[in-house]
Amino acid sequence: MLINNNEYFEIVENIKSQIHAAQYKAVLGANVEMLTLYWNIGKVIIDNIKWGNRFVENLSRDIKAEFPKAKGYSVRNLTYMRKFAESYPDIEILQQGVAKLPWRNNITLMDKIDKDKREWYIKKNLENGWNNVVLIHQIEMKLYERQAVAEKVSNFEKALPSPQSELAKETMKDPYLFDFVEASEAKVESEIETELVNNITKFLLELGRGFAFVGNQYHMEVGGQDFYLDLLFYHLNLRCFIVIELKTTAFKPEYAGKLNFYLSAVDDMLKHKTDNTSIGLLLCKEKNNIIAEYALKEINRPIGVSECKLIEKLPSELENALPSVEDIEKRIKSNYEIEGETT
Repeated sequence: MLINNNEYFEIVENIKSQIHAAQYKAVLGANVEMLTLYWNIGKVIIDNIKWGNRFVENLSRDIKAEFPKAKGYSVRNLTYMRKFAESYPDIEILQQGVAKLPWRNNITLMDKIDKDKREWYIKKNLENGWNNVVLIHQIEMKLYERQAVAEKVSNFEKALPSPQSELAKETMKDPYLFDFVEASEAKVESEIETELVNNITKFLLELGRGFAFVGNQYHMEVGGQDFYLDLLFYHLNLRCFIVIELKTTAFKPEYAGKLNFYLSAVDDMLKHKTDNTSIGLLLCKEKNNIIAEYALKEINRPIGVSECKLIEKLPSELENALPSVEDIEKRIKSNYEIEGETT
């Protein structure tokens, strides 16, 4: 279908006016305004797609001619604007959440996440302030499956009041993925613990928002005897201590009894009067849910049981086949030069 020049130029001028207005507001840091602009452009493209692919190409060319220093109006990015408007047809819903995220994060969500999971990732992204790299990592590590829909084993509902019990359960994951710690049959708990502490930033990222590291092998004296907690945290949102015990074996009922003892000691010796009841988390190599549920049934302290997975060492032939850091850097540089602007 042929484009009517007058109608086309009217569309272009209208978009130019919107860009000028949005640029002024973007200087003040109004990300919502920029994303709303992108949504409006995407809606225009949808409404005029009858003119074919040349419409988007012409639009990109003419916008760049008017705004030669502006980035973000390549054919590729205009196509994403169309996808953006298609993904969120209600602009009011758009402005309530997704428009508060950086554009790169929105592209990642559109490319990698199904619609039924997208709202959950948007909420978590806003809560945690993830940049695009962290968002991609969380998606690739299947955070939704491990946190939102995982079959979690705990006694939180019985041992904690509402809403703390719901928040505590929402905080749990199953399994926890420590992809920065290499698995080994000979590796003992203390070695894993040391690697977790040495990679505390990655460890805290996996644990989630609100965890503050207190110490490892935290010493407590009870009845004249010395005891050492594997890992001790304080959770800023739950307002309580969290004791984490690491096990390189499958879950055993006696693990829950020992952690229950530790929690009693922490509440008696460390807990401030304004703190909530301390919470325990057992991270095991594997668990039988039925056995874990029975073990927690008569425990009076809040405990959750999850599996934890370490990274498996790659076979030497596969490891040698992987690109080097230098190769990756060259590819990134090459892709950047080919694509030019993407956002």
